[in-house]
Amino acid sequence: MQPRQRILESAFILFHKQGYNSTGINQIIAESNVAKASFYQHFKSKEDLCVEFLNKRHTYWFEQLKIFTSKDGTSKTKILASFDFLIYMNEIENFRGCSFLNILSEIPADNTKILNVIQSHKNDLRQYFKTLVVDSQLADHIYLLFESAIIESQLFKDQWAITKSKTIINALIN
Repeated sequence: MQPRQRILESAFILFHKQGYNSTGINQIIAESNVAKASFYQHFKSKEDLCVEFLNKRHTYWFEQLKIFTSKDGTSKTKILASFDFLIYMNEIENFRGCSFLNILSEIPADNTKILNVIQSHKNDLRQYFKTLVVDSQLADHIYLLFESAIIESQLFKDQWAITKSKTIINALIN
């Protein structure tokens, strides 16, 4: 694996597990087995690496969501399967929650470079539900339940919020 790829792989693991502020550049350099000069040859700053990490996470997350929901045919079953996807992600990632919201809580309010990537991810998720539901208000309701289920499941390390949201969605959609 090339140095840039090793740096990204290390950041992917460390930012997700430890958080942005708890992960230092020196740790990333050590974990990826590259020289400091090599790191800075590929990334001007930790912030630039974070943007790259979030873009990679976005691609990974949506690919997994689409794979997970592709088995289901109707919009309703795809939406319900999206909540099952959250349960699956919690199981494989030990209730780590949303990387985007985790990093949002760690960056200064004026860090628009990272904030723009986070907002773009959340807008794409909102649009995902809007492609499945004709009623825009219902799609937003689903999106908000989805987002709150992520946070609550991370907070309590339990799937109850996801299963409860899924039950509510099932009753809302005809």
